[in-house]
Amino acid sequence: MSAPSTSRPGRPKMSVIAAPFTRTLSRKLLVPWWLFLLTGIGWMLVALIVLRFDYKTVNAIAILFGIVAIAAGVLEIGITVLAEGWWRLLYGVLAVVFMAAGVVSFIHPGDTFLALAAVISFFLVFAGTFDIITAISARKEIEVWWLQLVGGIIELALGFWAAGYYGRSAILLVAWVGAFAVIRGVMDIVLAFRVHALQHASASA
Repeated sequence: MSAPSTSRPGRPKMSVIAAPFTRTLSRKLLVPWWLFLLTGIGWMLVALIVLRFDYKTVNAIAILFGIVAIAAGVLEIGITVLAEGWWRLLYGVLAVVFMAAGVVSFIHPGDTFLALAAVISFFLVFAGTFDIITAISARKEIEVWWLQLVGGIIELALGFWAAGYYGRSAILLVAWVGAFAVIRGVMDIVLAFRVHALQHASASA
């Protein structure tokens, strides 16, 4: 099954970078759309749990972030299986970085808010940069590409904010983790309905 053609007369041909991404989207059509929906809802529930409880110690927040980071890495591994070409390598690197950040927060939180803020900063900057690159590369193939762009910019901004963080506010650390979960949840839910629409259009053709 493949995605419907989005080419129009007079439009420039797909770039070498964007083409593998489009094939990745086409292969995503083979995945039930509700799976993306459940993933998005799962992220929103994670955000709700994260923002609901009161975490006052570095170790508690480190464990919380570690769980979120490793979960994100596992999901990226699933996307790596669907990706092709350089995108497979990039998604693989992203998965490794996410899981490594989670492991580091588990085994070496640094016993200071500053150390944990540095780990979260690296995580958010890497995730935001990747989302921005992905969104721009797919802007001619995906109608809601701007959503991932906005999400990437927010993640990048939060990452730089965390990089310059020298306070001891547990609330901010938890808020950064919660914001990441919300962003991922929104993007997955929107992707679910986009995949559902493409699957319906392909089945009707």
